[in-house]
Amino acid sequence: MIPSPFHGIFSSAVNAGKSETAPRMRMEDEMPKAPVEQPAKVPAKQTGVGQVALDIFEYENYYILKAPIAGVRLSDIDIDIQDSTIIIRGARRQTDTIPDDQYYIKECFWGDFERKVTLPCAIDPRKVKATFNKECILKILVPKEEKIKIIRIND
Repeated sequence: MIPSPFHGIFSSAVNAGKSETAPRMRMEDEMPKAPVEQPAKVPAKQTGVGQVALDIFEYENYYILKAPIAGVRLSDIDIDIQDSTIIIRGARRQTDTIPDDQYYIKECFWGDFERKVTLPCAIDPRKVKATFNKECILKILVPKEEKIKIIRIND
């Protein structure tokens, strides 16, 4: 195991379940004698458009799209409907001004995002409902359109 700047943050939680009478190893005994490597720096700038994680499921007479979108306000999200496609667009803005060379890990996407989903039916935009709760979960309810049944009458 290579030491990192974050090593030991959770050590009290890990050691909480161990017996106090058990012999403890010193850090020097646990770690191999290897040169300490600095964590890899991440590229300074992210490019492109991000994508939102999405769950889609059926419940009763609805298709439900559920997306956790942390770090945005409702006013930062647009939902567009075209035929049977739903497009979720928005922007997540970084409010901190931390220089890129101070990051060890930079996994969060900041900037514009978009997600397109095609459902197996035509969507009436007037019947779609969307909610965005305080936990930043976007939920879009799309009613399933009843399919027109063709009944043939024979003489």
